[in-house]
Amino acid sequence: MDRRTFALGGMAMLGLSACSSKFRTYNGPPVTSVVVNKGARRMYLLHNTEVLKEYNVDLGFAPYGHKTTKGDGRTPEGTYLIDRRNPNSSFHLSVGINYPNAQDRALAQAAGRNPGGDIFIHGEPNDRDDRKRARKVKDWTAGCVAVRNREIEEIYAMVLTGTPVTLRA
Repeated sequence: MDRRTFALGGMAMLGLSACSSKFRTYNGPPVTSVVVNKGARRMYLLHNTEVLKEYNVDLGFAPYGHKTTKGDGRTPEGTYLIDRRNPNSSFHLSVGINYPNAQDRALAQAAGRNPGGDIFIHGEPNDRDDRKRARKVKDWTAGCVAVRNREIEEIYAMVLTGTPVTLRA
C-alpha cells in the first residue's frame, strides 16, 4: 500500500471516530433553567420561559416525596444548582445537582439522619447488564434523574455549571 492510500485511510478513520464522540456542541440560546416534573416524568430545558428541549425521565426507585435520607431511593424536590460535570461517569455522562443544600442537611441532622448526596442528571449505565435491567424498569435510579445516552449528550452540551434546577412533585 502506498503512503498516500495509507494516509487517506488514516484520515478517514479519524473522521469516523470524531463522529462517534459523546461530546457535542451547542450554539443555541442559553439554558437558563432546568425543570423536572416528577409526576409527569418529564424534564424541560428552558431559555427564560421558552422550552428548548423536553425529555422523558426515570427517577429514584421510590419516586414520591422529597429525598431526606441516604438510601431512601427518592429524587429530591426543590431548587438546586448544577454544580459539577462528570465526563467519566458510570452512567455515560452526568451533571451534578448540589443536593443536599443547607436546608436538606439541617432537616436530616434534626432527624439524626444522613441526607445522602451524589444526585445527578445522567444517562444509562455503562455496564451492559445494568443497562438492560434499567431499560426494563421504570424509576430505577438511587435518586437521580436518568435519560437516554443520546439525550444526556445534548443536555451535557446545553446545560452549564451554575444553571438552576427545580424538581417538582
